[in-house]
Amino acid sequence: MDKPDFSWPLRVYWEDTDAGGIVFYANYLKFFERSRTEWLRSLGIEQQRLKESTGGIFVVSETSVRYLRPARLDDELVVTARLVEAGRASMIIRQQALLKAEHAENPGSGTSATLLCEGTIRIGWVNASNLQPMRIPASILDSLKT
Repeated sequence: MDKPDFSWPLRVYWEDTDAGGIVFYANYLKFFERSRTEWLRSLGIEQQRLKESTGGIFVVSETSVRYLRPARLDDELVVTARLVEAGRASMIIRQQALLKAEHAENPGSGTSATLLCEGTIRIGWVNASNLQPMRIPASILDSLKT
């Protein structure tokens, strides 16, 4: 699991913010979801196709999020995803939302981006029809670990 973090670019739109133009805290979970979905897609794992072929789906079972700095309207972010742990029926993904370097407060400081929010997300693999836990297909685990 020494692969580099998957990165997904994202711009903050009006709909993502509160009345003050700051990203509403719950929207970071949406940003994380989009990044995880695109990460899986980049590995050839398309969730709708998986549901149709295996009868299983991923569901979020636990989140832990820490907010460090606010993102604002029109900011360009990079949202990352990295597999931390994979078990038989669930996995833990570490995610971050970063402000792109050209918008960082100290662009000449040598830091590539400013960390805004970070979290861990546990996703489980369940039967789509009854939501009972199932073993993650080996093909998915192999794709994630290579």
